[in-house]
This record gives sequence, structure tokens and C-alpha cells, in this order.
Amino acid sequence: MPAPDPEALAHSERVRALVSERIAACNGFMSFADYMDAVLYTPGLGYYSSGTRKFGATGDFVTAPELGPVFARCLARVAGAVLQQLGGGAIIEVGGGSGALAADLLLALRDAPPDRYLLLEVSGELRERQRLTLEARVPDQLHRVSWLDALPAQPLAGVLIANEVLDALPVERFRIRDGGPSQMGAGLAGGSLRWAERPAPPALVAAVATLETALGYSLPEGYTTEIGLRHTAWLRSLLGILGEGLGLFLDYGGTRREIYHGDRRDGTLAGYYRHRQLTDPFFLPGLLDLTAWVDFSSAADCAKLSGFDVAVYATQAHMLLASGVLEGTCQGAGDPVHWHEAQQIRRLLLPGEMGERFKVLALTRDFVPGFPLAVRDLQARL
Repeated sequence: MPAPDPEALAHSERVRALVSERIAACNGFMSFADYMDAVLYTPGLGYYSSGTRKFGATGDFVTAPELGPVFARCLARVAGAVLQQLGGGAIIEVGGGSGALAADLLLALRDAPPDRYLLLEVSGELRERQRLTLEARVPDQLHRVSWLDALPAQPLAGVLIANEVLDALPVERFRIRDGGPSQMGAGLAGGSLRWAERPAPPALVAAVATLETALGYSLPEGYTTEIGLRHTAWLRSLLGILGEGLGLFLDYGGTRREIYHGDRRDGTLAGYYRHRQLTDPFFLPGLLDLTAWVDFSSAADCAKLSGFDVAVYATQAHMLLASGVLEGTCQGAGDPVHWHEAQQIRRLLLPGEMGERFKVLALTRDFVPGFPLAVRDLQARL
């Protein structure tokens, strides 16, 4: 395991001290959702709010846009077709990372650009990184770009894109004890962060009961997993941005039955540090990314209640194939650019890479796409 440098280690210790103070102030227990929120999003300290490098080979993980421009070119074909069908509109990107996706989308759409490109980003550090990326790569398109400090007063027509956003929302973790859920969270032992457990509050008990009703079976004794109690309110608020058009949510996850399958007895929670997947969420807080699989069944239910239609639920591979990811792959064989793009396509499509682990939920409001969004639609599984 690569050791953090002294500055990074000191940063992690500051995060640990902050969390420890909050645990002590809460009688020795902090819900896991509150812990996850603190270590990821506390201004200036949280993983996504500090200046540590997160994306790419020198960071902790690689997202599809960071591989190169192929992913963005595919999304640009979809977004361009939507904007053409609507007669114009905006692209709204949620959680824009380093700005790589925005830059590549604007490059790919240069001949038919969106009216506006709006970035919804809560991290001031990432906003600055996005601005620098866009200034360096698409300076002639900056007049189209702005950052949202709040949700627009009126819904916008266009395309909403959220790539690897839902998996980073705080989740509750629970364990089935004596036929019902107990709440798991962060506690202290000898000054170190550790798992703690207490009776579940009413909201968590109700959510687990609703989940088991939807599943059609009770989770077995000792079963430990996560549930996103805050996801529904967040998603409804986000979907309020889009008035007419298409919303694309791309993330790793699955259906309700896949996530809460009887064999998945320890949930999907994972930490990422220097391209290594860890099971201990208390390792180097502030330097460790924390994620959990997205329950796309729940997301689809929420979207329908918010007035959206589910256009497609598919694997990332099936969506990219429909949007022309293989076009031109036989041209320029032996050329370094061609080789690099072939490697991108491999990682984006292969089942053992991103092709099947990542899913796409395409939502529409007052809009029927005049083009295929995926070569195979799996929404019957939702």
C-alpha cells in the first residue's frame, strides 16, 4: 500500500480529529451516512473538497472520461441528437470531476454546440480544476460555460448528465439482528475509528421494511448492507432542473434484487485509495474515496414519481455500442492515437472492465428520442 506523504497524512489526521469530535458530541456514535458525508464533503477537509488528486493514474481511481475522448464522443452523439430534436437547449453536468468530460463534449459538439453548458459542482477545489481544464482545452467555448450555485429557478430544456455521482452519495449501513435492522456507524476505541452499532431509528426501520416488501422476501439474519435514505430527496431535487429532454445517469450498480441478493451478505460498500479497493472505510479518512452500488430500481421509481419516463436501462457497453463507439476503429491501425483509442474502447466495453459493471439509466420528460439509446434495454429487470 503506497504510504501518504507527510502533508497528506497530516490532512487525514485533521479529518480524523474532526470526526472524532463529532462522535464524542453524539454520545459515541455517528451514523454511517453522517460519517460518509463528513469524510467526503466537509469543506476544505472532505475527500471531494480538498486539493488531493483524485482522478487518473496518479489519483485513486479512473473514470470513463479520464481514459480519453472516446466516452465523451459517444455521449456527444446522444446529446447532439437530443438538442437537434429539441431545436436547442443546454447540457447540465452534475459532478464534473476534473472537467475532462465537459472539455471533450464541447470539442465533439463544436459544429453544433449547446446553448449553454452548466456545471453543478459542490466542491470549490473541483470547480477551479474544471475551470483550468476548460481554459486550456476549449478557450473558445468558455462563453457557453457557467457553474451553478443553486438549482435554476425554471426547469431547462436539454440534456442532464450525471456520471459516477450517485455512488458517492452518503448511505446508511445496517445489519439484520433478531429479524430487524440495527444501525451501523462510526465509534471510537482507544482513539481509533471503528464500527459501532445501535438499534435502528424509525426512519431506517421503515425503509428496510419497504425494501423487503419490494423484494418480496426478508433479509436473512446477519445480513449487512447499505441503503440510501437521502437519495430520493436528492434525486427529486436534481430532476427538477430538467423540464424537457433527456437525463443520463451512468454509474456502477444494479437492480434492487441484484444488490440485495441473498449471496451478497456484506453489501457493496468500498473504499478506493491509489487504485486499490479497500473494505475498511476508516482507513486514512479524507484520503479514501467511499462508494456504494447504485440501486437503479429505486432511482427509476423515484424518477417516475417525479414525472419522468424510463427510456432505457442498459449496460454501459450496450449504450456505447448504440452511440457508435466502434465507428472508425478499423482505420489507422498502427497509429498511436488509434492504439490509444482502441485501449479506451476495450476498457469501456469489456464485461470485466466497465462494460457490464456500469449501467445507464436514461430518463425523459416530455421527450421521445428519435434514435436508439442502447442496443439492448434491460428495464424489465428493474
